[in-house]
Amino acid sequence: MPEQTASASPDIPADRRAGSAARSAPEPKPDSAVVRDALGVGIAVGLSGFAFGVTSAGAGLSVLQTCALSLLVFTGASQFALVGALAAGGNPLAAAAGAFFLGVRNAFYGLRLSQLLRLPGPVRPLAAQWVIDETTAVALAQPTRRSARIGFTVTGLTLYALWNLTTFAGALGAEALGDTNAWGLDAAGPAVFLALLAPMLRTTTERTVAGLAVVLGLGFLPVLPAGVPVLVAALAAPAVLWLEGRKITGRRKGSDR
Repeated sequence: MPEQTASASPDIPADRRAGSAARSAPEPKPDSAVVRDALGVGIAVGLSGFAFGVTSAGAGLSVLQTCALSLLVFTGASQFALVGALAAGGNPLAAAAGAFFLGVRNAFYGLRLSQLLRLPGPVRPLAAQWVIDETTAVALAQPTRRSARIGFTVTGLTLYALWNLTTFAGALGAEALGDTNAWGLDAAGPAVFLALLAPMLRTTTERTVAGLAVVLGLGFLPVLPAGVPVLVAALAAPAVLWLEGRKITGRRKGSDR
């Protein structure tokens, strides 16, 4: 017969089993602390919507088109990629494709968050609009489902409201700024995105993917139409993972000899 586990063994007193279970359970986090952290992320990132509004208006999009992007797309990296490619004279289809592939990662976030949050069915379509880098990071950092739900909701609500308000303000203020290229605001979006991404690159594989993506993107920038280098840079991830798999397979074969 298989050995009985400690939690099921009749030889262990009930009070000791209860104590062991309590120690293994995650320690709850105060709601106020979760709200504070979520507000900090939402406000810090939401203010960068002003840069997007200015950049989008400088690329030739109207105030209505700019606000529609923030309301409907609501993923900063994809939005900046789209308007950046259009501003560089790129083909609209290539620009949209680059923005789309950058946004695909949110679908994978959604798979993880659906298991973590377990939201009611009617709420899920609305919550899906808020599945982005920041809400995912805040939710996954919480120790309990209650804290994850609070963190996701507060971050999403704060960021969505502030991002759209600052987008509108930036689009309106673009005319007062004059030539937006002279201000260098087109670099604000990528700078914010890199600032959010850099702390997440903790392993050698992740840093290698990021470095190769930069090399590919910059290398093909002079020879490919605007928007296409982003698609080429996306090949960095499967290329590095393939090499890592080859190394692991080689080590296994070497150990079997």
